[in-house]
Amino acid sequence: MSPLGIGLVGCGFIGRFHSIAIRSVIRRGLVDAQYAAVCDIDEQRARSFADITGAPLVTTDARELIASRDVDVVYVCVPTAGHKPLVLEAAARGKHVFCEKPLAAKLTDVEDMLAAAQSAGVRAGVGLILRHSPILTVLKSLIEDPALGRLMTVVFRDDQFFPIQGHYRSDWRKDRAVAGAGTLLEHSIHDVDVLRWLAGEVAGVRGTIRNFAGHKGVEDLATAHLQFESGAQAQLVSVWHNVLARPSSRRLELFFEHGYFQIESDFIGPITFQKHADSPVVLAEDEVRRRYLTIVGVDEVSIGDAFRYSLEDYFFLDALSKGREPFPNFEVAIEAHRIIDAIYRSAAARGDEIKLS
Repeated sequence: MSPLGIGLVGCGFIGRFHSIAIRSVIRRGLVDAQYAAVCDIDEQRARSFADITGAPLVTTDARELIASRDVDVVYVCVPTAGHKPLVLEAAARGKHVFCEKPLAAKLTDVEDMLAAAQSAGVRAGVGLILRHSPILTVLKSLIEDPALGRLMTVVFRDDQFFPIQGHYRSDWRKDRAVAGAGTLLEHSIHDVDVLRWLAGEVAGVRGTIRNFAGHKGVEDLATAHLQFESGAQAQLVSVWHNVLARPSSRRLELFFEHGYFQIESDFIGPITFQKHADSPVVLAEDEVRRRYLTIVGVDEVSIGDAFRYSLEDYFFLDALSKGREPFPNFEVAIEAHRIIDAIYRSAAARGDEIKLS
């Protein structure tokens, strides 16, 4: 069986992230794959990527990459407005696809993308990277203890500096025509997916959005109240600020009838929890890492330095190479998009509750 041929469209910030990850898992022999093609509207940038990856096809035309017989899977790493046409083209050509989040700005477009992938019978993964977060995976395992009782509430704060500066090296997220919206869609699509993962299906939402930076149609503050079918509730605050020395940060607190959990990181770090009348326990970072690797069944020696940057791409490419459905896929992503869409509709209705079930 020949190696999986990868074609990457978009050689910007997120494209570089995936390129490093893909090359790492290939180099370590974790997946049998190779670069077949790279594409970017900036030909020099595409050629620079080809020099690093060894991709034989370099092009500024994404359709040429997708049409290549050597490409089995298309990585869509362009700004949001460009996702749908590339996904539809890849599906029409029978190519598997990995599309960065958010899939699209409009829910109807996401529905079209899902339908196209399903109709073509191609496998479609999505960049909801927190589904492969060690700290969140271990947290999920801890909160499944029935002795905790019912989940009561989740408090979730997500903040980062406005991603049009610094290491992002681009400013397209301030343009609604390209980004579709602001922090709620672009960044907190991750957060609502995590909330659904940890707390279950969402019954209804209320939301507000605000614009402090003044980029038309691109909110930099969003707040949401989520009501879950279980009766639990969550409060989400998502903010883009200009505290440039502050790293992207997520703080998450979960209160159960008989327990409390708190984390300050979205990838790796300690987990603090307390049950019943017990003293607080801190699960150290090394223990979180060990438990995560046990849960996902990956050997620490084999994964090595690929651990921090390559988990998402490793699991996606491994699933394709073994003929399995990747996770998370478009079916998972569309549920997060439905919640985001409802929050925006609530904000437009001045905070009225929008029912989802």
